[in-house]
Amino acid sequence: MIKEVQNITIEDYNYPLPDERIAKYPLSERDASKLLVLKNNEIHSSHFKNIGDFLPKDSLLIFNETKVVRARLQFTKESGAAIEIFCLEPITGNGDYQLAFSSQSPSEWKCLVGNSRRWKDDKLSLDIELRPQDQKATRLQATLYAERIEKNDNYSAVRFSWEPAELSFAEILEAAGEIPLPPYLHREAEESDRERYQTVFAKHEGSVAAPTAGLHFTNELIEGLRSNGTSFEEVTLHVGAGTFRPVSSETIGDHEMHSETIAVKKSCIENLIKNCDKTIIPVGTTSMRTIESIYWIGLMLIEEGMEERRLHLNQWFPYKERESLPSAEESLSTIVKYLEMHNLSELHASTALMIAPSCNIKVAKALITNFHQPKSTLLLLVSALIGEKWKEAYQYALDNGFRFLSYGDSCLFIPQRQAQ
Repeated sequence: MIKEVQNITIEDYNYPLPDERIAKYPLSERDASKLLVLKNNEIHSSHFKNIGDFLPKDSLLIFNETKVVRARLQFTKESGAAIEIFCLEPITGNGDYQLAFSSQSPSEWKCLVGNSRRWKDDKLSLDIELRPQDQKATRLQATLYAERIEKNDNYSAVRFSWEPAELSFAEILEAAGEIPLPPYLHREAEESDRERYQTVFAKHEGSVAAPTAGLHFTNELIEGLRSNGTSFEEVTLHVGAGTFRPVSSETIGDHEMHSETIAVKKSCIENLIKNCDKTIIPVGTTSMRTIESIYWIGLMLIEEGMEERRLHLNQWFPYKERESLPSAEESLSTIVKYLEMHNLSELHASTALMIAPSCNIKVAKALITNFHQPKSTLLLLVSALIGEKWKEAYQYALDNGFRFLSYGDSCLFIPQRQAQ
């Protein structure tokens, strides 16, 4: 099966996307976006505020609570050269985002560096001003320093330090950084993006991109769905810059899937087990990647043992030849046992899972998502759920004025086998 999926040709997941169909800005109202619905093998349109009319009874929606950080930093050398540093993931705190954000000076990160050749061994500095919550209070002056300590092909390791040193790195980024909008928007972040490129349920800092399917939800819509029997669970996957990287190889076997960190509470996994017979709907590809990853991590524990270790799921693990696969309940129950055995209340892991056609989707029954870039791993994920029907859905969207990508419109995909 591995060779079969590795031989998938990415050109089969291409489609024409004119620049004018890419939404450069969000609509004024989050839930006013269009909604494309695939249900009972038929496609039609509505608006997102009406999504409750199409959800199966007693659906369980999975939100990704990650929060976008102001990860883009702009430094200027004494020579006038501009150096952009894009924080990807922490080295400080053994890669734990919350520890890294709460750390005091210094903090080390893996970063992308713009204009890298102009940055030698010198330490960069940036004077910043922190805004107090009390608008009448005196604004605090601070200085951020950046020193490159290692340079690799794919990233640079950068040590950040700052004065006053007792400030947290989260406070420094909030004052000094910019929201890292997707590159295909071709514009600088504006003040309005601070709110709109963030879901209303964002809690845990760590993403360089928003889980954009969640951008359509309002607190009022969530409460309305809840009152009509829809329930909700929360997971965390910190979205990395790799989410924007198209597949450049001819076949997906030569594409190295980016790794992202996930955190899922034991209580959430127990709730998934209770609801395996109902319609579990991840909100966005990141939520789907999370709940499918924990299924395969459960199988990894079954096959490789239950000793405590840093858990990582590689992209080809689900495609190994096996005589049979455990049920979702069995695999998820194994994770609960693992957490109890090691006195843990939350699963922390990393995943490089590539969900592509022929991948067994074991937990998700449907998907709420946006429209994705041509030749992207996210489009492969959609195809794994609804098959070739994605082509008809995307053509319908192009023919009917839907807006595409991060700030664009939305889809509710319910495969035929789940539509009853």
